[in-house]
Amino acid sequence: MNTLFLLVAWCLLLVLCWPLALLALVAWPVFYLLSLPFRLVGITFSALFALLHALLMLPARLLGWRPRPAVA
Repeated sequence: MNTLFLLVAWCLLLVLCWPLALLALVAWPVFYLLSLPFRLVGITFSALFALLHALLMLPARLLGWRPRPAVA
């Protein structure tokens, strides 16, 4: 659904202002490539915090504590 919305918005932009639509079409891959390092840093920090959480909760888990199941 999101892809369809983006396609319709781009087609509308193409009709209204075709140079801007073509610029967006060319600039999107460049923006995506520039954002890749930030995504990798985010994934790394997320994994680091998950590891720290697991290490800090290890004594409690060894003593028998279990997290509550999520309430739906």
